[in-house]
Amino acid sequence: MIRDSMGDRVLTSLIYVFLTVLAFSTFYPFWNSLVISFNEGIDTSKGGITFWPREFTLDNYKIVFEDSRLMNGFIIAALRTVIGTVSAILATSIFAFGMSKKELIGRKYYMIMCIITMYFHGGLIPTYMLIRGLGLFNSFWVFIIPGLISVWNMIIFRTFFHGLPQGLEESAKIDGCGNWGTFFRIVLPLSGPVVATLSLFTAVAHWNEWFVASIYITNENLLPIQTVLRQILFSNIASEQMSNIDVSSIAHLNAAKKITSKSLTMATIMVATIPIVCVYPFLQKYFVKGVLIGSMKE
Repeated sequence: MIRDSMGDRVLTSLIYVFLTVLAFSTFYPFWNSLVISFNEGIDTSKGGITFWPREFTLDNYKIVFEDSRLMNGFIIAALRTVIGTVSAILATSIFAFGMSKKELIGRKYYMIMCIITMYFHGGLIPTYMLIRGLGLFNSFWVFIIPGLISVWNMIIFRTFFHGLPQGLEESAKIDGCGNWGTFFRIVLPLSGPVVATLSLFTAVAHWNEWFVASIYITNENLLPIQTVLRQILFSNIASEQMSNIDVSSIAHLNAAKKITSKSLTMATIMVATIPIVCVYPFLQKYFVKGVLIGSMKE
């Protein structure tokens, strides 16, 4: 049995210490926000809230869930994430399947045109005019249609499809499958790891994205939770919302004396963040496998 030298043990200890400090510095802001969201607002304003709530309360979350604007934003964000992820992965994988065929005429030129779009963009004003011309302004589909195809994800899918045994598709064609049948019955079921990984990345992007709504949406009923949250953080809308709350409906909670702008903001952040965080543990095992498989070619 080979024992590690003193230098190796010291280096290993330093690495563990560094990673522990890095993990703590990354996790603590999230944990502190969670603690503040469960603490009475007036008590929070006194300071000293670190690892545990000093005056535990659920009033902050009750106000959030009673606010129709915030809850409507949560529903819009959830619908956008589900529909946008499914449609984007499906459209991108179909596109990549076609681009993976060597017999596709002009395949190299199509690939060059796709790569150009990764580095050059028309700009905000031409994009705004295009969205308006397509009739997507103030429409839920402005969240879905412009993001259907991701060139980067297409390249990963395409590389993964190149690595599949050619005999699988040949066997499927012998059994009478066309291109669509081969894709949906053979290729897509075998692409589980890369589909799961790219689905998670796409879902996180959809859930966290706020800029599109701030540019193309003026109807407050179509604003996702992240855009609403940004307005709360940067426009101090929380105070205005609190002034519109029917205090008599929550008088038995005495919430009007306990809630502050900061505590309500933290509760809103948690409502907007926790759902997408809960998805990670279920798909974490696919991260390395999915990305590596999609990035290697035999």
